[in-house]
Amino acid sequence: MKLAWVVPVVLALGLLAPAGFPQGGGMIDDSELVETRTEVPKLAAPAPYEMKDGVLEVELSEYAGYAGLIVANGGLAPSEDSIFFKKHGFKVKLTLSEEESWSSLNSGRLGAAATTVDVLAVYGRQFQVQVPALIGFSRGADGVVVRSDIKRINDLKGKVLSSCQFTEADFFIRYLAEEASLPVNMLPDLETAPDPAAVNLVYCADGFASGDLFLKDLKAGRTRLAGCVTWAPKTDEVVEGSEGKARLLVTNRNLLIVADILVVNKGFAEANPEIVMGLAAGMLEGNAMVRTEPDRHLPVIAKAFAWETGDARDELAKVHLANFPENLAFFAGTIDSAGSYGGIYEAAVYSYGSGLIPNPMDSGKFFAKRHLDTIGAAGTFKDQKASIQPQKSEGGGVVEGEPLLTKDVRFLFQPNSADLDPKDPENLSKLETIKKMLQVSPGSTVLLRGHVDNAMVEEFRRQGGDAYVRKQALRAVELSRQRAATVAKQLTEKFGVDPSRLETVGRGWEEPLGSDKEQNRRVEVQWFTLE
Repeated sequence: MKLAWVVPVVLALGLLAPAGFPQGGGMIDDSELVETRTEVPKLAAPAPYEMKDGVLEVELSEYAGYAGLIVANGGLAPSEDSIFFKKHGFKVKLTLSEEESWSSLNSGRLGAAATTVDVLAVYGRQFQVQVPALIGFSRGADGVVVRSDIKRINDLKGKVLSSCQFTEADFFIRYLAEEASLPVNMLPDLETAPDPAAVNLVYCADGFASGDLFLKDLKAGRTRLAGCVTWAPKTDEVVEGSEGKARLLVTNRNLLIVADILVVNKGFAEANPEIVMGLAAGMLEGNAMVRTEPDRHLPVIAKAFAWETGDARDELAKVHLANFPENLAFFAGTIDSAGSYGGIYEAAVYSYGSGLIPNPMDSGKFFAKRHLDTIGAAGTFKDQKASIQPQKSEGGGVVEGEPLLTKDVRFLFQPNSADLDPKDPENLSKLETIKKMLQVSPGSTVLLRGHVDNAMVEEFRRQGGDAYVRKQALRAVELSRQRAATVAKQLTEKFGVDPSRLETVGRGWEEPLGSDKEQNRRVEVQWFTLE
């Protein structure tokens, strides 16, 4: 199921204020906060699920991304008029819940559910489930709201954020921090001093609680919190209620790393492959129905979630329901302009780190390819085409003036040279990193800013004075530009990146990071997302 999102809540801790009191007096209500776990929760022991009266129980949350399942089922209740029964011979009971049900799924009290790929990485080998299909991507349902002076993810360094632990919200902020080359530090409470070099996290029970906590701090005039990660409509509520003090930093409208998947109790799936295939095929047919004629199916969707029809239409605009060829590309790792199954899984393992995921499980152990193979052999979806395009906002969908984040990448060049060894494993890995940034974000662009070290500046001044320094400075700018251009050329020629999504500039030695010449000889990556 799609669980609540909570993200950055930045705090600047008060100086020597008594615990529980802000500067100036007054009790702080931190009831939204929950215990920070240092280990992944243990799930109930695995046991096979058994259907009762030919009905498969599937649990979902209140999220438009599951509209295809609801339409295929004709609502939430089991029905002989559903696609599942008419074409595959079983009924489905859909239940809505916002609570984690992984133990129920594991122990056989529940047949199937929906979650996001990152959750698989977190629970690993104890999570005895099978993944037959991709449901779709969240496209703007989730977002990071921050104080107005925060312009990019890098600005969260040394601050404290709130999130929902071990959910896609936790993964989202960890992913963004990792892309900005910032470590993540978990705090047990708001009184503990944050790590000045990291993005610091405290946790709330869900995304709404995180948004409420941040808004409460803003209204009280406190500076403990810098933002929150939550979901619509809470994102809008926080911004509107902040009286200009908060802004939406980024949504996942065009940052497609939150991918919803079907998960089925493993014991049941192994004993009933035809039913699992039918569940996946029915969901894909329902997705196609909603993609083709969304307005026709709004009443069924709205009724299931107790929404107004207009609200259902708005929420559908924030998701991308996957079709069959997109499923094939997603699991094969060849999908364009969206995160892939293996890529998202590995990103989650890496961003949580070995402290929380000490023995990661291979993502292939969860995925059961035979179900998509069977669906493909039937030819039902042979005319479908993969299509995931940049999604424009009401403002027209422009690339933000500020980059979402910046990342320093150090390619190995020969001294005074712009030649880059394209076969060097480290260079290949760094080029792949830049490609993936563009791949998971439709419409985004990258500015490659070349830099050289400034170690020779004083020597140049001794040799020929300021005039000679200026002459060498111009040469340094050109060399740094050539280095950035070399990286761009490798991305286009070796990795197939569209040249229109890359820009280059040379900055010479004008922006040193410090006295370390190795650090200063770099290519800075600025990632501009479409909002």
